[in-house]
Amino acid sequence: MKILVSNAGSTSLKFKLFDMENERALCDSRVERVGSAGAAAFQYENLVTGKKIAREGLCVREYTDGINLFLSAVAGEELGAVGDIREVEAVGFKTVIARGFYGTHELTDEVMAALHDGARIAPAHNIPYIEAINVFKKLLPGAKMVGAFETEFHQTVPVGRQIYPVPYEWYEKYGIRRYGYHGASHGWIAEAIAKLTGGRARKVISCHLGGSGSLCAIEDGKSVDSTCGFSLQSGIPHASRAGDIDPYTFPYLLGEGLTEAEILAGMAKRGGLLGVSGTSGDMRDLEAAADSGDACAKLAIDMYVHAIVKSIGALYAVLGGLDALVFTGGIGENSARVRSEVCARVRHLGIWLDAEKNASRGAARMIALEDSPVEAWVIPANEELNVARRAMKLLRGQRG
Repeated sequence: MKILVSNAGSTSLKFKLFDMENERALCDSRVERVGSAGAAAFQYENLVTGKKIAREGLCVREYTDGINLFLSAVAGEELGAVGDIREVEAVGFKTVIARGFYGTHELTDEVMAALHDGARIAPAHNIPYIEAINVFKKLLPGAKMVGAFETEFHQTVPVGRQIYPVPYEWYEKYGIRRYGYHGASHGWIAEAIAKLTGGRARKVISCHLGGSGSLCAIEDGKSVDSTCGFSLQSGIPHASRAGDIDPYTFPYLLGEGLTEAEILAGMAKRGGLLGVSGTSGDMRDLEAAADSGDACAKLAIDMYVHAIVKSIGALYAVLGGLDALVFTGGIGENSARVRSEVCARVRHLGIWLDAEKNASRGAARMIALEDSPVEAWVIPANEELNVARRAMKLLRGQRG
């Protein structure tokens, strides 16, 4: 069974094709700057033969153009990973939120309607996915479209940890609760850490740190709490989203003369690391700037680390102890500085970092000292394979 996984962003498309008989990745591809009339870029690599292509200066005005670029390459004579595009039985998407559909679902008209409605909660995520899904439905009519929703892994969180202290009817009528996100990443970590530790790590905190981020408390492989709430505008600071912020700042700023659009943009597009630093939401840029004496960049990093440390403390309390702390995501996997500063501030919890191991790069690795009471790990996320596995499980279930 061959399953394609597609990740749709506001101006980008990513593709990864798997042969699920052996879970082998067949090709990897991406299109950047979708919407451009002459500055788009296309990369494609056949992971079996090693053949690759990189093109720039392309006209990719819409998702249809970008998806067609990929389909031409994946089934092409020179670079193709399949002989016929009809070999692809399903396309899986790391969909975000659709009220009433929190697991892995075939993207029927009913689910798509809920996905449209969910765009009010996650506009930056749902809208690109809706467009990409509709394009794939037209171009690959014989393939199943599957949504592996980011909320699925958190369905095991007890209701008492999901609800907000607001009128209960809001939960019942409007679905106002903590949904939790980044489930593909946290779910992957739950499986990976169990294998890497032989099952001894029962109480785990997964730190998915990237352009968007959250922490998750995992007990015996299941999510029991998370830092993300009703929307992705919650939890720890993100690259350009504020994360947790007092809701009464909204009416206050309205009273100060800001418009609703200006406030939402400040929280969702000009907040987070970008908002505090004033220059960038990219941790690589901020670390370089901080090292050069930029006080605002250093402040942004300090704010970010504090939020992570505070979240670790809260989730530690929920778990009643800790066996392993895991870092994943773009920042979690690549920023030795963030990992070092976080671990230094939670050393009292029994996390003793090995500086030399922390400075290393590569595959999944333990970065704590051998005698550390609590293990610390860096584990690269494989969200695409997580989505492909869930899509395959759904398809096999449908076939009985």
